[in-house]
Amino acid sequence: MKIIEVVNALERFAPLPLQAGFDNAGLQIGLTDAEVSGALLCLDVTEQIVDEAIGLGCNLIVSHHPLIFHKLARIIGENEVQRTVMKAIENHVAIVSMHTNMDSAKGGVNHKMAEKMELEKLRFFGKEQTVEVPAADGQQESVTVEGGEGVIGEFKEPMAADDFIIMLKRVFDVECVMANQLLRREIKSVALCGGSGSFLLSEAIAQKADAFVTGEMSYHDYFGHDQEIQIAVIGHYQSEQYTNEVFRDVINKECPGVKCYLTRTNTNPIIYL
Repeated sequence: MKIIEVVNALERFAPLPLQAGFDNAGLQIGLTDAEVSGALLCLDVTEQIVDEAIGLGCNLIVSHHPLIFHKLARIIGENEVQRTVMKAIENHVAIVSMHTNMDSAKGGVNHKMAEKMELEKLRFFGKEQTVEVPAADGQQESVTVEGGEGVIGEFKEPMAADDFIIMLKRVFDVECVMANQLLRREIKSVALCGGSGSFLLSEAIAQKADAFVTGEMSYHDYFGHDQEIQIAVIGHYQSEQYTNEVFRDVINKECPGVKCYLTRTNTNPIIYL
């Protein structure tokens, strides 16, 4: 199995046209005609992640956040991104990143969050789009992939707001949930968006969701919503930490035989003291 086959499988699942205009998803580094020796799956790409891949004998890293997000004017090792690029190239490690396209794709980041929370009756909210994906080798017809900015689902049984917060802390291994005033009614429907989702708060309210879960929001976004919707901000890293499971499942299904490793490296730069 060649690296390009793994890249194509991931892009069929979460096509690049689903990514936001500011993004830089897709192949970041490397030659794709080499055979895959193994794939390390992670959220962020750092020097330590590349070292982990080398130690595992992997010549492919699949990340959520792009290593190369902004233009590189030069590569001289003056910051971690440049050093990581250099190390990957020197060790013949290819890097592909599936970012906002994987957030948006059906079955992607937001759906994985909903799965962990055991939400049912999932549907998109916010901007939605569909993308036509060319047929894979051996398939006759192209496939239509659905995408959306956020996901709304429902609990099988409603829960009190304090139990809701406790559940989030347990499921996402969160030390601290940033929330507005706890609702004095039960929570049944939940809108969610991994990463920075504050732009969807007003739409979640319009959809009459009882709660809105995301990775990070600004201070002023919390104002004016007490007893209207339960805001729960769990941390950017924490909200997207299970993305590597999505990568694993796609690769296992579409590229059988490729060894996949979930990273053991915690790349969250934020600590809670």
